[in-house]
Amino acid sequence: MNLALVHDWLNQIGGAERVLETLKEMFPAAPLYTSIYWREGMPQAYRAWDVRVAWLDRAPGIHRHHQPYLPLYPLAFRSFDLSGYDVVLSNKSGFCHGVRAGSALHICYCLAPTRYVWNLDAYAEREGLGRVARFALRPLITWLRRWDYAAAQRVTHFVAISSEIRERIRRYYNRDAVVIHPPVDVQRYRPAASHDDYYLIVSRLIPYKRIDLAIEAFNRLNRPLWIAGEGRDIERLRAMAGPSVAFLGRVPDADLPDLLARCKAFVFPGHEDFGIAPVEAQAAGRPVVAFGAGGALDTLIDGQTGVLFAEQRADALIDAVHRLDALDVNPGAIRANAARFDTDVFKRKLGRFVDECQRMHNESASQRVNDSSLIR
Repeated sequence: MNLALVHDWLNQIGGAERVLETLKEMFPAAPLYTSIYWREGMPQAYRAWDVRVAWLDRAPGIHRHHQPYLPLYPLAFRSFDLSGYDVVLSNKSGFCHGVRAGSALHICYCLAPTRYVWNLDAYAEREGLGRVARFALRPLITWLRRWDYAAAQRVTHFVAISSEIRERIRRYYNRDAVVIHPPVDVQRYRPAASHDDYYLIVSRLIPYKRIDLAIEAFNRLNRPLWIAGEGRDIERLRAMAGPSVAFLGRVPDADLPDLLARCKAFVFPGHEDFGIAPVEAQAAGRPVVAFGAGGALDTLIDGQTGVLFAEQRADALIDAVHRLDALDVNPGAIRANAARFDTDVFKRKLGRFVDECQRMHNESASQRVNDSSLIR
């Protein structure tokens, strides 16, 4: 199979890059097309990859500050002609689905329809953009929406990371999608023989994560809440935290499995497209208290592997914690639920999907050839 991978940008590490690393494991010989590549800022292992960048990679300062170049990403990806490949597999949250694939099979693994295009206000709050920036962006967003929609119509098949993203693909692009949840390294985590009394959050400390909601709830509960992570919201959160709330700062990755396995429960008050951390907590055998929206609806079983609360209010979170007190927590059953999202499960499901789509695509192409010969 002559396959090309496409990724939005390579200048930061996050959930999208975790998915990309797994895709490279599945298709190690595939070249990777991307808009920019900050070679020195990315993991050493990436240097063994065949990375092919667009002309945009030469723009001044773009590796550290890629957002100001927003209008140019559609043009950068349209400059890639990948019609010579059998399969194009794009890993998209931005504009990389806009490559020219021609008659090749184009499968888009959609982490999210482009957030700042379809939900500018939420994105602006998430990234700390002010009113002036929002106002200035609106004419550009109108054009980007038209471009983004048109690019989505050229994709052969969409795959969504969650039920919520499948619904957004339908709403914004008028396209159907199958759901294949992103890979989680479940094998890193194991239940502990016993647990401590602290509740745990592992997160970037930025406003949309709603850590403030958890702090308000645990101040009132007077139960220990440990918060691991860093971010621009740290001073505001520290100011509102009572004596039962502890900030751990950035926790080394190697320490996370033990920290998760020993917590009483994991707290997830934000609204995420998927949310890897609650799955990791369940892999460690611990229940999760989560806001009942987004990916949490796919990854938690309410009343079994945790408790969902319906409104982002402290009262609702407090009620969920009390409901969790009444649950008979079974670490083995909780971990079994997390196993549904293991990396090997992702590889198996996506691999089968790509193979089946290619088979159907080839049959359709063959039929078109036969039809043409009949006309002649």
